[in-house]
Amino acid sequence: MSDLRIGDISKRLGLSTDTLRYYEKIGLLPAVRRTASGIRVYNDKDISRLKFIQRAQKMNFTLAEIASLLHMREDPQHARAEVRELTHKKLSEVECYLQDLTTLRNELTLLMNLCAGSEDGCPIIEGIENP
Repeated sequence: MSDLRIGDISKRLGLSTDTLRYYEKIGLLPAVRRTASGIRVYNDKDISRLKFIQRAQKMNFTLAEIASLLHMREDPQHARAEVRELTHKKLSEVECYLQDLTTLRNELTLLMNLCAGSEDGCPIIEGIENP
């Protein structure tokens, strides 16, 4: 079992010490064991939980959603329907975001093409001013 201090965890996982303290403060991470002098000491279970949080964030889950997932993680067999529902909601959000990005890409491409063929004014500025 690893016993690592906050600075070691910060370097290992690429999280700031403030973030680690914040996760503990809001309950994403249970109270971390401390030495007699008050220094936080993280074990393998804490590290696994932090890696789970990081991966969930990369999947665009909010901290509130991650808190729910962490709770569900304790008994995944009984939480499967809830996890599936939360994941379906997240997938729908991502699909909407992708549609918005596609629209934005098309609009920017159009403005770039208009700009390349224009000798008067700036179609890009005009397109931003007059959507």
